[in-house]
Amino acid sequence: MVYGFGSIGYGVKDVAFRSFLLLYYNQVVGVRAELVSFAILVALCVDAISDPIVGQWSDTARTRWGRRHPFMFLSAIPAAGSLLFLFFPPDGLSDMQIFWYILVVGCCVRTFITFFEIPSSALAPELTSDYDERTSIASFRYFFAYLGGVGMAFLTLLVFLAPTEEYPVGQLNPEGYHTFAIVGAAVMFAAILISSLGTIHRVKYFRMPPTPEKIGPIKTLVQMKSTFGHKGFLAILAFGVLKYTSVGMTSALSIYFGTYLWGLNSAQLAVLTIDSLIGAFLAMFIAPIASRKVGKRNAALGLAIVAVVFGSLPYILRLSGIFFENGDPLLVPAIFIFSAMFQMCGVSSAILIHAMVGDVVEESQLATGRRSEGLFYAANTLMQKSTSGLGVFAAGMLVSLVGIAPGMSPATIDPEVPRMLALAYVPTLIVLYIGGAGFLFGYRIDRSTHEASLAELEKRDRSAARDADEIPQPAQ
Repeated sequence: MVYGFGSIGYGVKDVAFRSFLLLYYNQVVGVRAELVSFAILVALCVDAISDPIVGQWSDTARTRWGRRHPFMFLSAIPAAGSLLFLFFPPDGLSDMQIFWYILVVGCCVRTFITFFEIPSSALAPELTSDYDERTSIASFRYFFAYLGGVGMAFLTLLVFLAPTEEYPVGQLNPEGYHTFAIVGAAVMFAAILISSLGTIHRVKYFRMPPTPEKIGPIKTLVQMKSTFGHKGFLAILAFGVLKYTSVGMTSALSIYFGTYLWGLNSAQLAVLTIDSLIGAFLAMFIAPIASRKVGKRNAALGLAIVAVVFGSLPYILRLSGIFFENGDPLLVPAIFIFSAMFQMCGVSSAILIHAMVGDVVEESQLATGRRSEGLFYAANTLMQKSTSGLGVFAAGMLVSLVGIAPGMSPATIDPEVPRMLALAYVPTLIVLYIGGAGFLFGYRIDRSTHEASLAELEKRDRSAARDADEIPQPAQ
């Protein structure tokens, strides 16, 4: 459990980028949505370079504290500090200056949290090689990530962004975002340290791979290319990028829909954040059960399709004129139920994908002779960051497309504008989710092939040990 606890910090970072950052800079600071979302997208491109480097670095590191923990400990202060600065831009900056501020500070947040998240994720295959236990470990990790994100979102919307006389629409109160940043940075710092301290005792049980040969940057890139060339992993990567893009788009737009389409206040929006936590809690049980019944790939594919059905239904019903009207006491409970089911299926699918990455590690080791947990989980983390990169960029483009201008009041907005946003959102969500799920047919690892890979690796280890014993010792 303490292993998964560290994901609370990642959850705080995630909710900052995917739920609050676009609205804060667009509607509170007054920067055009396309500029904000483009800055976040460019930061994702920086991640595409830094994440594999951190993963490869942690794979090849050899210290008395293991391969992963030095990175995890060192990330705590800079990750928390850069998150704090992200919501305190200097006064008097132009739109372009704020663009560069978001880009630089955002890159710092994402890079420093990478130094924790990737090495921490890469511990999973070392903690257990069991096909089903890996799904359970991933379940805890995702639950705590959602606990961190949802907990901070709930607290922010209910308390920090509560309506005041000056700001009757609490979501537009700048002080609330400042408080979120301070509390969020403290929570992130504590989560990283607790998880790192709580797992360091396991290092002595890990099987340390042989010290890798010292190679130059060109050969390193060749090895990374060979590792990433695994067909099953490429299938996961394609699915993950599209799925997490849709997740990020949904998260960024949910506060827009809540404010402008459903006409909800900050307290009602706070209630709706709990659906994610309930969905993640149920997913802790659904994912392992589904994995045992039909295998990880089939379960992940089926759950993704069911998720998009629940996710799009409230908007389809509203556009069709057969959903509860704004102000109806049944509106919030109905949205809550649909969203909780969407989250349950979507998170279950994500948990299974996380576990599937772990199973790729052994099959890749058979082909390359190298254990590359850090490198694989770097790409997995990059997939998740599509949530706050490509997803928020897509959300920003849709907001600009339908004409939601900075500072626009819910009381004066044309009702057709949020309806147009829903009309653009639903087909985009369906295409991303269903299109991504189709790539999973390229993933071929199941329980039997995974166990065969483990058996072959064990056979090679015994053979290598026997050969080493037969080498005569040099004469004294």
